[in-house]
Amino acid sequence: MRPCTVTIRRSVIADSPFPAGHSAPTRPVTGAFPALYAEDLCVFRGERLVLDGVSFQMEAGAAMLLTGPNGAGKSTLLRVLAGLRKPDSGQLLWHGESVFADRAAHASQVAYLGHQDALKPGLTVTENLALFARAGQGDMQEALEAMDLLPLANLPARLLSAGQKRRTALARVLLANAPLWLLDEPSLGLDTNAITLLGQALTAHRQQGGLVIATTHVPLPLENVQPLTLPGAGDSAASTFCQQEDDA
Repeated sequence: MRPCTVTIRRSVIADSPFPAGHSAPTRPVTGAFPALYAEDLCVFRGERLVLDGVSFQMEAGAAMLLTGPNGAGKSTLLRVLAGLRKPDSGQLLWHGESVFADRAAHASQVAYLGHQDALKPGLTVTENLALFARAGQGDMQEALEAMDLLPLANLPARLLSAGQKRRTALARVLLANAPLWLLDEPSLGLDTNAITLLGQALTAHRQQGGLVIATTHVPLPLENVQPLTLPGAGDSAASTFCQQEDDA
């Protein structure tokens, strides 16, 4: 598994290869792009600076763990990486192509797990998975087995516990058969056995060349992972890099 390298202004990063206050190396030449490349990503929410110059690159098989206080921008960064929210400045490339040039194409490369499980309560576990299934996606049986859901396959989601709902949402990630996994608190509500299953799924995905980026407040079963701690909210005046453009 190849490591990723990251840097962010106003952050705490273990063993960052870049000096504080400096951005990542210049954009690689054509043909030398990493799988995922972010440069100087800035995001504002109103006057509030949420992301302040985030830069990183990831090769196949790499994993990044996002930590930080509530409101630090972890979920916002995931949404940017998923192509759901365009940054106010900076660039984001997937295999050398802008994520925002063709959001639909990028969406097919992403399995996104939000903080909410987003299950239909009246549908069974299998029906919920089938609702999100697309041609060319993974095997339903394998996804159910991986998350130990076969005994629950025909139960409606409204009867599931919080942990069972989370496992169903994780099975949906497996079923997507997408190379980039973006996971917002994936271990939420999981017991020890389920966390072991999660760890096995993460390892298998990375061994096949997949990428994992996850937010968490607790340890996750990830090895050889690059930690990235977001420092919390700022403002445009406090940033020496990100400046919000005037509408005038």
